[in-house]
Formats: sequence, C-alpha cells, structure tokens
Amino acid sequence: MRKILVCAIATILVWGTGMVAPAGAAAPSQHLKFGITRPQVRAISDVTYAQYFAWPKTFLKMDILQPQLQQKMPAVVFVTGGGFVASPKENYLQQRVHLAEAGYFVASVEYRVIPNGIFPDPVVDVKAAIRYLRAHADEFNIDPERIAVMGESAGGYLAAMVGTTNGDRDFDKGDNLDQSSDVQAAIDIYGLSDLSKVAADFPKEEQKRHESPAALQALFINGTSFSAKGGGSVQDHPENVKAANPVTYISPKTPPFLLMHGDHDQVVSPSQTELLYNALQKRGIPATRYVVEGAGHSDQYWVQPEVEQVILGFLNTNLKNKK
Repeated sequence: MRKILVCAIATILVWGTGMVAPAGAAAPSQHLKFGITRPQVRAISDVTYAQYFAWPKTFLKMDILQPQLQQKMPAVVFVTGGGFVASPKENYLQQRVHLAEAGYFVASVEYRVIPNGIFPDPVVDVKAAIRYLRAHADEFNIDPERIAVMGESAGGYLAAMVGTTNGDRDFDKGDNLDQSSDVQAAIDIYGLSDLSKVAADFPKEEQKRHESPAALQALFINGTSFSAKGGGSVQDHPENVKAANPVTYISPKTPPFLLMHGDHDQVVSPSQTELLYNALQKRGIPATRYVVEGAGHSDQYWVQPEVEQVILGFLNTNLKNKK
C-alpha cells in the first residue's frame, strides 16, 4: 500500500512540473485573450458598374472588399495596370486586402482596353465607377465625401488622370451623371504621365522602339491606322499627347497626391512620376513622391509592409481622419 501511495505522489509531482502526462490523460485547455484590431472583410465579385451596348457589347465590373463596420467608411477605387491592353481587376490582392483590413472599402475596377478602348475611354470608365459607388453609397455603407483613387502602372496613369480632372465634366459620360466623379485623394504608383517620354530614362535603342506607331502608348492615344483616329506614333500627334497628359488638367480642384516609383523600373521611366510631381508642386497641390530603392515594375517590393504603411498613412491623413 505504501509503495502504491509513493508512486501516485510521484506521478502528481511529475505532472505539476509540466512534463508530458501519460497517454490518455487530458491536458488543460489554453486561453487566448486579445482585443479586436481589424474587421471581418466581405468579398463581392463581378459587380457590374457600367454597360456599353454598341459593338462589342461590354459589361464593366468591379471586385469589392467590404469591411464589416457599423460606421460609414472611406472608399478606395483601385485601378490595376495592364499596358492599356488588359485590366485584370483581380491583381494586387495583398495591397487591397491590407487596405480593407485597415477599414477601407476597396473596389478594384476593370476598364475598356486597346483596341476597343482608347483615350479617353478608360478615364471615362474609372469616373463612371466612382459615380456608381456614390449612387450606391448607402448600400455599401461608404462615405461619399471620402473617396480616393489608386492605381499602378497604366492604372496609376488613370488614377492621375481622374485626380487632376476633378471638376472637369468632359470625362463624365454614361450613368449616374447626377453624382460627382471627384476624388479626395489620388495615389499613382509607377504610372505614366507624358506619353511621349515613357522611355526617357532608358537606352537609345529602347527609346527608338517606343517611337513606333505600334507602341502601346501610341495605340492608346492614336488608335490603329484603320481606326477613326488614323494611328501614328506619339511624335506624330503632339496634340493627342497633351490631351492625354494629366499635367494638362491640374487645377485648384486637384486633390492631394501620393506618387511612388522604383529606381530599377525598366518598363515606365521613373521620370514619368517626377514630371507629374514637379507640376503638382508648381501649382501648389499637396504632393509627396517616394523613390523605392531596388524596386522594379510591379515586383515584390510593392507588397512589402514599408510600402503599405506609406500608402495607408497617406490615406489616413487625407480620408480617414477627415470626417
């Protein structure tokens, strides 16, 4: 009996030291206690925001990330790049999720592309998406007075065009024309500005290639030789280059801008965002530009926390903290 009691006591002591209990013995449950720091996010895909019934019939859609919050939230209209030949709204997911988890309603929009969509069609489309959100602000629980536009590459260019044309109704066409397409902030990530200088920072051979009528920026503003615009290189039609340059439209109504570019970009010359930044500064528009060291075009640098925090800080200053 004494031997059994000693064994039992020894077993209790072993358990009390945190050593592994014998097989079949239940370990105590562990508790987690923490506060709520981010909302649940609901994804809504393929919401049609614009329709075009002329050939080819087109239905433009947006993918939505909607934080589940009680209060009205600011919104970000996100515009992905694609060289003006594609508008993959599914891209840049990590960046969009980060913004949604921070309390921003995020709508990633598709737009018309070459050959059926040339300037100013994509600008018209993004503005239509903004008007659509304002028209449905109550349904989406967004604050119509706090909307930003954000884009990368060709999408950064379109974001810049939308931002600089605040107050200009020439690009407002389609539905919900009783709503404004103005934005309260604009973010341009390695976007284009002067389409005649896209390759300005690159070797002469690359610059020559961009002078072709088949260059994407030429097709974007001049169309093909069989189109109504007649085609041609960007050098052939300086008036079209000027009309498609966001610098042309800067006014006192232009909102604050954040511009970012990688110093290793081999697709869009880093000087493209610098041209726009300098023009904004000259006109007295609040603007900040970051050069990301080591970053190329649409590479892994752009989903790193350091970039995300710069973007979030800009949005918080210009949207979230202005109710």
